[in-house]
Amino acid sequence: MLCDICKQNQAKVHLTQMIEGKTKKVDLCEECSKAKGVDDPTGFSLADLLLGLGAAQEMEQVAAGVELKCPHCGFTQADFKKTGRLGCAECYGTFAEGLEGLLKTMHKGTKHVGKTPHALKQSLDLSDKLKVLQKRLDKAIAEEDFEAAVHLRDDISSVKSKLKELTVG
Repeated sequence: MLCDICKQNQAKVHLTQMIEGKTKKVDLCEECSKAKGVDDPTGFSLADLLLGLGAAQEMEQVAAGVELKCPHCGFTQADFKKTGRLGCAECYGTFAEGLEGLLKTMHKGTKHVGKTPHALKQSLDLSDKLKVLQKRLDKAIAEEDFEAAVHLRDDISSVKSKLKELTVG
């Protein structure tokens, strides 16, 4: 089983936490567990690990009077640590810095791009290619590069036939 953070090394540390009756598990390699300060599994929260918020950091913030708190719902980092959830949509902006690190370790990126059906993606790609080819053809004609224009016209014809096959089939 691979480490949930680096996704490269074999996981040797396995943590399980119950939050509101739901089980959350994290598997870590030795390097990542040391980097996250997981020496004593009883004194640590899963949300703490994932957001990278250590107890020392939280205590520093409280002492300095700068504890992060959502202006909309009043949710704090401590609340997130307890529940493993955010309070409202505004929390994502308030806790963005910590969440970005969390999302980077869990997903490919921090921007949701959704999924597109394969046939639709092909159709969109071909339409984009058609637009580019048409612009290049217009430019070739304007510059009187008729040899290039002939090749571009043939390419456009080929793309149009592929696009027609997708919409008919």
